[in-house]
Amino acid sequence: MAKGKSDYFGLPYIVSVILAIIPFTAWLCGFITRFSEGKILAGIIRLIGLGFILWIIDLIMMIVSKHILRLLPI
Repeated sequence: MAKGKSDYFGLPYIVSVILAIIPFTAWLCGFITRFSEGKILAGIIRLIGLGFILWIIDLIMMIVSKHILRLLPI
């Protein structure tokens, strides 16, 4: 994660956690975040159905390490 960059559109940590808890907003924010970072493949994977598994991973990582996990660097 780049220095000074925050997850979910630069929102504060607590707001990002709340967005990550709600499945629909986590799915929506997840693929928009990936597309905005230029990670098209990761956004498409998020969009077409692996969203639930990635949602659980993002939620756990958001709570434990305070940022979302980016599995695919592409």
